[in-house]
Amino acid sequence: MLLRLSLGVLPFVGSALAQAAAQFTDPDNGITFWGITDVVHNVTYGYVFPPLATSGPNPNEYIGTIVSPLVNQWNGFALSGSMIDSLLIAAWPNNGKIVFTTRYATSNVLPDVYPGPVITTLPTSYVNATHWKWVFRCQNCTSWTGGSIDVSSQAAVPAWCSSTIAVDDPADPGTSMVQHTDFGFYFFPFGEAHVSASVYNNWAAGGTGGGTTTTTSSTTTTTTAPPTRTATPVDYIIVGSGPGGIITADRLSQANKSVLLLERGGPSTGQTGGTYQAPWLVGTNLTKFDVPGLFESMFTDPNDFWWCKDITVFAGCLLGGGGSVNGALYWLPADQDFATTAGWPQEWTNHQPYTNALKARLPPTDAPSTDGKRYLEQVFDVVAQLLIPQGFRNVTINNVPDDKDHIYGYSAYDFIKGKRGGPVATYLQTALARKNFKLQLNTNVWNVVRNGSQITGVKTNDTTVKDGFYPLNPGGRVILSAGTYGSARILFRSGIGPTDMINLVQGDPVAGPLLPPSSQWINLPVGYNVSDNPSINLVFTHPSVNSYDNWADVFTPGPPPADAAQYIASQSGIMAQASPRLNFWQAMGATDGVTRWLQGTARPGAASVTTNYTYNATQMFTITAYLSSGIKSRGRIGINAALNGLPLVNPWLVDPADKSTLIAGLKQIAGGVSLVPGMTMITPDNTTTIDAYVNSYDPSTMDSNHWVGSNIIGPAGQAVVDVNTKVYNTNNLFVVDASIVPTLPFGNPHGLVMSMAEQAAAKILALPVTN
Repeated sequence: MLLRLSLGVLPFVGSALAQAAAQFTDPDNGITFWGITDVVHNVTYGYVFPPLATSGPNPNEYIGTIVSPLVNQWNGFALSGSMIDSLLIAAWPNNGKIVFTTRYATSNVLPDVYPGPVITTLPTSYVNATHWKWVFRCQNCTSWTGGSIDVSSQAAVPAWCSSTIAVDDPADPGTSMVQHTDFGFYFFPFGEAHVSASVYNNWAAGGTGGGTTTTTSSTTTTTTAPPTRTATPVDYIIVGSGPGGIITADRLSQANKSVLLLERGGPSTGQTGGTYQAPWLVGTNLTKFDVPGLFESMFTDPNDFWWCKDITVFAGCLLGGGGSVNGALYWLPADQDFATTAGWPQEWTNHQPYTNALKARLPPTDAPSTDGKRYLEQVFDVVAQLLIPQGFRNVTINNVPDDKDHIYGYSAYDFIKGKRGGPVATYLQTALARKNFKLQLNTNVWNVVRNGSQITGVKTNDTTVKDGFYPLNPGGRVILSAGTYGSARILFRSGIGPTDMINLVQGDPVAGPLLPPSSQWINLPVGYNVSDNPSINLVFTHPSVNSYDNWADVFTPGPPPADAAQYIASQSGIMAQASPRLNFWQAMGATDGVTRWLQGTARPGAASVTTNYTYNATQMFTITAYLSSGIKSRGRIGINAALNGLPLVNPWLVDPADKSTLIAGLKQIAGGVSLVPGMTMITPDNTTTIDAYVNSYDPSTMDSNHWVGSNIIGPAGQAVVDVNTKVYNTNNLFVVDASIVPTLPFGNPHGLVMSMAEQAAAKILALPVTN
């Protein structure tokens, strides 16, 4: 498919589109286009139209351009912004020439070749060693069977798409091609992008030379400049609206500081203007991100626009960040999670006042349904039978956060009244009520702008402000809260980090010129010291278990009608809870004498099954075993030549004692199966030992997506940020997100990150203001 279904739904149009078309001139031919450069993939899209008609129909053609690095296998666009009933155009290089195709689809399938348009490639098109450029005249291209664009519109929202997967036969314009790997929208006032007939006809015939863009009406023709403004300086710019960014923004604005919170993605929940709904939710204000029971569908929905497409692991690019797309398991941090033995400075060990503040704003719940009942709890009952004979005790886990040895209990969440809660539903709402706070969506921060150690603001993709620059007030500060991968990449692009990463940025034609001079580069261990829970899935069956059809249909066509109706009526029932049903912990001795903790999460269904057994899929469930606090394995993350974020050194089971400890924990779980009548372990089955299963486990599926440590807190010379979360060798740049966390906590780090943000905001506010 050329474009995702969401292009037909336009989920982002309800909020401001930060990226807007602006005027630019092609240096090779003098053609003045209106368009954008997609910052993620460094692709430029531009268009210019003949003059508007003074009477009769408007022109049916335009001149367009696409300029792309070769790393993008193909690029395309739909000026109508929709996949369905829209003219779709895509292009790619092949043997030194540009191959293009025009497509049309009436449903979410591979679009058919559409024969109507007449496209002429113009002379200044090229393919070189790094890029390709296509300049073309597109006739019969503003209307088509089933649709059209209004070339006089002042409020059009076109779509672009890009793919890193090559088409099947690059020599054939009619080739098959898989769905693009990324897409986006932007604001385009088509009515502004017109030139005089003489200028347009010269360009359309392959001529060169300058021309000015005009807006034509029945009486006047005016020259229009690009719509730019100078952004208002603020005290704090916070980059990223994940849990760390939102909590910090709320606390700083509460202290009467002017705060601008920038988020590269769009809205999420219905409360924030999100509109992406399951079919069975139409007519409500509930989106995919509101409904806890839709969590599993985050990973199976082909329209997965919420994942960052320039990071190779799961990362949320939308309002709320990972907190809007995770399972929302919420564990209040233990004292040991903030101990000096866990790598925290002494000044951070008194976390309780901040954890208490978090708990007051966002109480955890292990019974999220509004009727107070728990649903689909068969897995809890079966796994309890497995654990009790091994000495485990049933507790309310968040009532005893420091007790994490041989305990189990109901899974706890930060859901509120049967819906996703988290900082988006709490801290963000109080911040939005203040005049000194502003949230801006769809704004991608490229780098901080600095003069040596002093940060003056941030550079963004926002073409509505001069140079995309958002400035600070004197004494102002920038706080990066873009996540373990996002914040690290912004530092690389700002000349902060290891030289090998900054050199990759320097080699990029867009990002390189934005770097400070090499004499101002700051060498810090950004990207090192990362940790993530190694996790292994064990799959079982039991005759009492209801796998809930493995969550396969909860998004579309929807859960059983009675469950859907119950949830819509009162946010109660099965869909008011994410898939986990039970969690447990155990302290594990290790061969090196260092205690490690094993965490288990049990849920109905399974991500995958490999077995020689005959089994009943309606009875299957999964126990995911994680190794958490105490692990020694570390890895490294970074960027590639395309500036995409990725692991450079995997952090899972690098340390041999980590591996042997996890294997021992898995064997203990498997060894208890015989204690539960009717329980069968089907993955691995009796033909594969636990040792062999772990040794052959795909590392890419061992990722728990609990990444921490890329901008580790600690002493100078060993860390990226100091005790106040300030980046070393800078005056006013801070990081507040999971990337500063030195070691993994006992459980999923969601709760710890939120408590950390409470404490970080207090420490930052306590610092004296310096200009």
